[in-house]
Amino acid sequence: MHVIGTAGHVDHGKSTLTYALTQINPDRLEEERRREMTIDLGFAWLDLPTGERVGIVDVPGHRDFIENMLAGVGGIDAAILVIAADEGVMPQTREHLAILDLLGIPAGLIALTKIDLAPDTDWLELVQLDILDVVQGTVLEGRPIVPVSARTGAGLDDLVAALTAALDDLPPRPDTGSPRLPIDRVFTISGFGVVVTGTLLGGGLSVGQEVEIQPAGVRARVRGLQSHEQTLDHVERGQRVAVNLRGVEKSDLARGDVLGLPGAWRPTTLLDARLRILPEAHRPLEHDDAVKVFLGAAEAMGHIRVLDREQILPGEESWVQIRLERPIVAAPGDRTILRRASPAETIGGGVILDTAPGRRWKRARPEVIARFETLASGDPLAIALLKLATERGPVRADALDLAPELIAQAAQRGDLRLDGRGWAIHRESWGRLADKARRVLARFHAEEPLRLGMAPEALRSRLRLEPDAFAAALGWLVREGVIALADGGAIRLPEHNVRLSQAQEEALARLWRTFGEQPHTPPTVAQAREWVGDAVLSGLIERGELVRISSEVLLTPAVLSEWIAFARERLESGETLNVGLLRDHFGTTRRYAVDFLERLDALAITRRRGDERVRGPGDWSRLGRA
Repeated sequence: MHVIGTAGHVDHGKSTLTYALTQINPDRLEEERRREMTIDLGFAWLDLPTGERVGIVDVPGHRDFIENMLAGVGGIDAAILVIAADEGVMPQTREHLAILDLLGIPAGLIALTKIDLAPDTDWLELVQLDILDVVQGTVLEGRPIVPVSARTGAGLDDLVAALTAALDDLPPRPDTGSPRLPIDRVFTISGFGVVVTGTLLGGGLSVGQEVEIQPAGVRARVRGLQSHEQTLDHVERGQRVAVNLRGVEKSDLARGDVLGLPGAWRPTTLLDARLRILPEAHRPLEHDDAVKVFLGAAEAMGHIRVLDREQILPGEESWVQIRLERPIVAAPGDRTILRRASPAETIGGGVILDTAPGRRWKRARPEVIARFETLASGDPLAIALLKLATERGPVRADALDLAPELIAQAAQRGDLRLDGRGWAIHRESWGRLADKARRVLARFHAEEPLRLGMAPEALRSRLRLEPDAFAAALGWLVREGVIALADGGAIRLPEHNVRLSQAQEEALARLWRTFGEQPHTPPTVAQAREWVGDAVLSGLIERGELVRISSEVLLTPAVLSEWIAFARERLESGETLNVGLLRDHFGTTRRYAVDFLERLDALAITRRRGDERVRGPGDWSRLGRA
């Protein structure tokens, strides 16, 4: 599936040629037909001799509508540069050619139209020589020039043959498995609702799928699909597509939005790019200059941060960061076009290297330039490692989008670590992670010297890792001896030990004597805290040396086991429990018996029937985790 775009000066016959090839008038607006001039994008299709049906995007040529032209050429596979034989190369011919070159359109040809209006054959030869000179050094250098007349039909078969040959040499569009539809039209059809159109990239779409439109941030469902007026259940990448959506309003959407799968695409206002300024630009591009940025079907105002020099002269290239005034959706490898608002002109374009740099880069920094050079190199392993180095912690190895042998190669070189369970971490990320974990735990131990360690969830929060990534990081940190796991799962530095002062040791000894003398009516939480202090008491509970049954009741694990055994034996034999029975059996007080039984109720181990308790569905093992 391929899409072709026309380009060329106003009134050189783009729409007329499209009609002659397809018998479809691409000028759909009443004003276009009245003025006999294309204003907005037009669409048609053509069946090639090979049987392939190709889409045609007809664009306006007038300088006042050049920005509408830019919305249509971003997704084309090949271009037909239309030049009228009676006029030859004109200003918009050159501008459209420059845009095709900046976009790196992979295939194309030149249609020399209106040959029936040329004065003579000598004139035609001069025009063709001029064209050869103009296209030199561009994507259309060496491409065929096909003389045609849409009025008489002369040369149309030759044009179709040349177009077929150009498309035959093109590789298929890459299949990323993630469909992306830059929207170039939004409209409604009575009885059907909202319809959006565009050239589908990346992957296929099916009727019934849920989709998300960004940066609008709205979700919808595909109600219907059409390509070249054929109703389909599924469409593949590379096709011109009309998508009928359910669950969204026309006012929610606009040209330049991108339709994709939910969560697949994130809008951005910061882009890293390699930029080229046209030799014809009237003045240099200065750092922080305001420009119009065109990407796909989107347009946004932005400012250019020039990173490796003070200004970019006409004909020069530079590493830049583009700061947009509104979010758009982009992908690495996308091409962008820049225009000045005043005076209106196309000044250059470039290749997007990163859509989520995460920060504004400082200028004239060698490490920043080295990063851009790596991104521009196209080396998938180097790029993956560069991005992996920015992660806080481990990532899934399959998310690196690298062949397993490349991942293994990087691991052998020591660039990254693999844990055998599908997680990877860059050596630089590992260094930062280990250092931060030690600093966080050192501070915790300094503030809480009497506690055995930090709760895992608290450390995860401080390291700012998702639960699965934290679990993988924890494994690495323990294996490497950076941290240690204490009893009960607390996390500590290996060298940390709880050390009590002499006064605390004496208070603790008193507490233990009391627990030993009156095991079933021991000190309350408030009494224990008063004797040994909150830090020591928290440490005892954390280590499991005491178990907190309620807000006020503490028991030793041994006593708790006695109470559980007694209660369990009665309940599992079909007998009941009550406060008086527990109190009398253990010689405890009503408060302790009540709190223990209410704990059983809360865990659904028991159910109340008046003053009695019967067996419930709860798990006894949870009782020890008070």
